[in-house]
Amino acid sequence: MQEPRPLASLSLDLDNQWSYMKTHGDAGWESLPSYLDIVVPRVLQLLKEKGLTITFFIVGLDADQERNHAVLRSIAEAGHEIGNHSFHHEPWLHLYSQEQLLTEITKAETAIEQATGRKPIGFRGPGFSLSSDLIELLTQRGYLYDASTFPTYLGPIARAYYFMKSRLSENDLKERKNLFGSFSDGLRPTKAYCWRSKAGELIEIPVTTMPGLKLPIHVSYLLFLSDFSSALALAYFRTALEVCRWTGTQPSLLLHPLDFLGCDDTTALSFFPAMQLRSPTKVSFVGRVLDLFRERFEIVPMERHAKHVSCQNLNRVAPDFAK
Repeated sequence: MQEPRPLASLSLDLDNQWSYMKTHGDAGWESLPSYLDIVVPRVLQLLKEKGLTITFFIVGLDADQERNHAVLRSIAEAGHEIGNHSFHHEPWLHLYSQEQLLTEITKAETAIEQATGRKPIGFRGPGFSLSSDLIELLTQRGYLYDASTFPTYLGPIARAYYFMKSRLSENDLKERKNLFGSFSDGLRPTKAYCWRSKAGELIEIPVTTMPGLKLPIHVSYLLFLSDFSSALALAYFRTALEVCRWTGTQPSLLLHPLDFLGCDDTTALSFFPAMQLRSPTKVSFVGRVLDLFRERFEIVPMERHAKHVSCQNLNRVAPDFAK
């Protein structure tokens, strides 16, 4: 009798073209250029082929645009979970006041529910931005889980590369000073745990990094490695999955729209790693990654993952973020 596969989750942060341009400091983002009509059908088709149901974290400002309603509703109609990815997609969310946070979260909730018919119960901060106030607010509003932590030591290196390629002013750089996290984020757990605040308890499901070494394993990083050698990138991912199994880690793997978008679609985002690859090459590689993932784990949306772990069986941690 075959041994049952451990549980794992899969999600996609549906960052749009304008949100990348805004964070990067590029002019013209205010017109909200979008590639959702290109990316979403590709993602849904691949997930259908692989028989996977996942979580999509949607930006409220995209959901607020009527032109996006049909494509966003198609995600919910395909049976996927809908999560909240903030309204304005600003990676300096941790600098917001309590009043600003309340407006940001509630506006996103309203826009997302109107566009998709689903009220989100999971949240991921843009650029993995999180604060104690945000954890308390999400708990007060009845969220089941947060998924904003990224336990790696490489955040500052990724930020330095991003800034080197950007056109940001000195004030912009200050706002983004914690983009992708700090070195100390590598000390955070890779397994799910529970935030404990005055408002109660909230499940935290980290974006999984390789247990022990805390090296990234999300698909954008694998595509970056594949530019040197796809065989090496896939071997690296296999190793990471085996380490997760050895350590009893239930991984939560992250996708981004640029994993499905190539240089044949746009040149506006060429500053991102692996954007010199063509979209068929990227989609094919992502498919191979998902095959390896589902061979070793039962892949579910993040809501089911959170309900499976539950706060009763998790370590409880008090938020310790500083603005």
